[in-house]
This record gives sequence, structure tokens and C-alpha cells, in this order.
Amino acid sequence: METKKILESRIGLKLVTIGKMSKVFALQRFSGKNHPITPEQFSVLAALAEQDGMHQSQIAAFTLKDRPNITRIINILEEMELVKRSSGVDRRKVFKVHITPKGREVYEKVLPTILDIWSSTVEGVTNEEMTTTLKVLARIRENLYNKLNIHNQSEDDEKWKKIIQPRNEKDMYFQKKQSSV
Repeated sequence: METKKILESRIGLKLVTIGKMSKVFALQRFSGKNHPITPEQFSVLAALAEQDGMHQSQIAAFTLKDRPNITRIINILEEMELVKRSSGVDRRKVFKVHITPKGREVYEKVLPTILDIWSSTVEGVTNEEMTTTLKVLARIRENLYNKLNIHNQSEDDEKWKKIIQPRNEKDMYFQKKQSSV
């Protein structure tokens, strides 16, 4: 595809629009099912269900949400007794967040809705089309990582292990590559 046609296609705007529409669709489905949590809150429970005992900054990296939003979401989930904070061993102000049995129960109850949302969203898309789309998006992401000098956080190879390892106070997701001199 020639450059002018690529620019006219406004792919970035389309991706942002799809993201926003997906959020609205998920909110509608959640409220229609009377779930006690929001899709954003579910993403935090899902992160903890996969890797319990993360620090808030690790959850932020895992869910691609900023730290103030994560703090707000965790506060709400803690009030609902779906998560609990525990003090970190080495620092008083650094907490690990754990999913509670009640939180795991809510996660399991809401998961079918998430799967239904995904199924509805990709309805009519073949496996081949999905595979091609994911490959193209992965290549675009890789190009951006390289241009921005960011660690590659590929979902396919140990997806979030680098992100969820404890590091320093800086934003873990956007750590600069180590120069190999």
C-alpha cells in the first residue's frame, strides 16, 4: 500500500476508536449482567488471578493503566473485600496486592461475560484473519519499541514476566534498553 493511502486510511484513529467502542460495549454487557465490578476492575482482578501478590506499579504495567487509576481501582476492590494489601518486607510504603477468595469468586463469575464479549467482538473474523492481524500489530509494536528504545514486551514469549519482576521506582514498562557495549 502506498504511503498516501496508508495515511488516508487513518489506522491510528481506527485503532483508538475500536478501543473506545470496546470499552463501551464491555460496560454495557457488565451493567446488563448486573456484575458488581466494572471492566477496569475486572482487569485488575484478572491480573491478580494470573499473578497474585504484585506491587501496584506491576499491576499498572500489566494492565497498561496509570498508577493513580490503579490506586483508585485497588481502593474500591479492597472496600469490596475482593483484594487485600500486604506490607512489603523491605519497605513500609510498598504494598503487595492479593486477590481474596471472594475476589476469585467474582473473577470466575464475570469471566464468561468477558469471553462472550470477546466472541461477539470478533464475530465473522476467521482464525486466519485474526492471526494475520495479530502478526501485523506485533510488527508495528516491535517497530515502535525499537524506535523508542523500549524493551520488547511480547505477549508470546513469557509475555509479562519481565514486567512483573520487582524493579526500581521507575515505570517498569518503559525501561530503556541496556546498552550492550
